[in-house]
Amino acid sequence: MTEIEIQISVEEGPWADEEALLSLSERVIGAAARHLVREEGQPFPAAPPELSLVFTDDASIRAVNAEWRGQDKPTNVLSFPAFPVEPGDMPGPMLGDIIMAHETLAREAVELGKPFDDHLTHLLVHGFLHLFGYDHMETDEAEEMEGLETRILSELGLSDPYGDDPV
Repeated sequence: MTEIEIQISVEEGPWADEEALLSLSERVIGAAARHLVREEGQPFPAAPPELSLVFTDDASIRAVNAEWRGQDKPTNVLSFPAFPVEPGDMPGPMLGDIIMAHETLAREAVELGKPFDDHLTHLLVHGFLHLFGYDHMETDEAEEMEGLETRILSELGLSDPYGDDPV
């Protein structure tokens, strides 16, 4: 089973309404979860795990980034796993939190020449993979995570975000 209970909170910023964000998030997170189960052999809990998505602005994410990561600057996405997991481990009943910052995402989308929703889709997948223990601090970890992102985004009809073609 790859069903996930998604809780949405729009805190700050000019985000779409919660219904539109939930619809996009369910499609993207659902595709990522199915890919992890089908292609990566990722175990999944029998009961649907919970995921919290927070949509906010640069000021809010900057405060969280400073407090939890010691980096006093805004960022595009932050992920906070509810439980420590390694890639391939069974996730817990609560996957964790993903926080997204509108201004940073919008600025990056313009810089990359991508539609905002395509960039948001990429970063939802990116943040979701962090909750499953995937990381990009070391080269081999980055290659594994980027490969997963690329395959999941391909299933969603988007191009490789790390290649020459825009997502």
